[in-house]
Amino acid sequence: MWGLKAVATSLLVCSVLGAQNFPPDFKFGSASSAYQVEGAWNYGDKTPSIWDVFIKNDPSVIIDHSNADIACNSFHDWERDVEIATELGLDYYRFSISWPRILPTGKQDRISEYGMKYYNNLIDALLEKGIKPVVTMYHWDLPQALQDWGGWLNPLISDWFENYARVLYSLFGDRVKTWLTLNEPIIFCELSFNTGKHAPGLASAGEGNYICNKNAMLAHAKAWRVYDKEFRGKQGGKVSLANQYIWLEPRTNSPIDVEATKNARQLMIGMYSHPIFSKDGGWPPVIERIVAEKSKEEGRFLSRLPGFTQEEIEVIKGTYDFLGFNFYTARAVNKAEDGVDVGEWPLSGSKDLDIQLTMNDEWNKTDAEWLVEYPVGLRRLLNWLKNEYGDIDILITENGYATNKTIIDDQARVNYMKKHLEQVLLAINEDKVKVRGYTAWSMMDNFEWCDGYSLRFGLYEVDFKDPKLKPKPRTSSHYYTNVIKHRSLDFDDTTSNIITDEL
Repeated sequence: MWGLKAVATSLLVCSVLGAQNFPPDFKFGSASSAYQVEGAWNYGDKTPSIWDVFIKNDPSVIIDHSNADIACNSFHDWERDVEIATELGLDYYRFSISWPRILPTGKQDRISEYGMKYYNNLIDALLEKGIKPVVTMYHWDLPQALQDWGGWLNPLISDWFENYARVLYSLFGDRVKTWLTLNEPIIFCELSFNTGKHAPGLASAGEGNYICNKNAMLAHAKAWRVYDKEFRGKQGGKVSLANQYIWLEPRTNSPIDVEATKNARQLMIGMYSHPIFSKDGGWPPVIERIVAEKSKEEGRFLSRLPGFTQEEIEVIKGTYDFLGFNFYTARAVNKAEDGVDVGEWPLSGSKDLDIQLTMNDEWNKTDAEWLVEYPVGLRRLLNWLKNEYGDIDILITENGYATNKTIIDDQARVNYMKKHLEQVLLAINEDKVKVRGYTAWSMMDNFEWCDGYSLRFGLYEVDFKDPKLKPKPRTSSHYYTNVIKHRSLDFDDTTSNIITDEL
């Protein structure tokens, strides 16, 4: 009997330890974006982006009145970025290409030699170190030249983006095998146009956001189809997009809050996923119906949500090789009482759905007001996506923790990362979700949009008062390096001692 118990205990221990190991083909990466790290905002023939103009017109839109004119100076110091990626042991480095840096007019009439050289150098250097480039085509820095023509509210933007994508595939597709067309359209459409707090600073709640949404879906689809038709055969890569998904749960177990949450998930996730990943395509039917009813109540002849033609539905449907998404946080959902101002979507609620979004008191807060810690939400989201869209490959394209302090021993970030990676493993091992990779945001501190340099997500700390902008590895960088090295969460964590020795 004692022998059997010992064997059973040993098997249990092995099972538990095995559950801490990632699949052999699982990949780890970290990320940045062009506007947030490159600087050199007017170097060579680069033209202004909408964020350059947005900030220069009114510096107060950034909480610390800073800008990204220099940022991390990655344009001039790209070798340092490659060194950091190598020190971390990354399987891949996700970065974005600046549209106005590579195409100064926004269109394919002129390709910048400066832009080509910079991105070729970065891509080649990463590959020499065995690090695969994962490239985002659009991470919010639209050329101002195109904004002057209406930007994301002009239906021609899907054609402009298609041509831009063709240029990128032609220039870099021989070496870049994973592409993300758009980063977080829920931010550059919903947050931007519902609030006016992001570039281009135009508020058009309930209309502009929906027009942007449709144009973004068509832009992504056309970029994917160009690759599928003209480049896939000779380049053999994969293309998708990366939206931010906030996990939503009902505030109470009441049927009305449960139903409100189902609808909210379709607005939060479905509007940028259902047209692409669902079998039927098009808008989520429940959202299409609700907005149409609201529009009719307002005395409108047509819905504020522009419909897709059947041809457009077919163009967009199925334009993916995997599902990419960024995950940070969660919200509780409840049906709003009559007369309550729910605020603007996606910050605090939706007027169209009559719902409120709040944070549960039990969720751990971070230094970013919008980011509360809820790791189990990641596993629940992964399962929701599998149930909603089928058994498809998933790449977590961002996940990170914010602090407002210059701190090297960032144990809170380590704990955040570990808890979320544990949920990823549970989703893989217990739920059989096909998660293929995890991306830590961000590789180093950078310009965090309207928060400027007041919030820090980096595995490496950057002192932005230091002209040399020399990055310093945080505890979290050593922790992540160990995770990657061991392909496991089960290892002797001596990161605190490492940091102490370095200091």
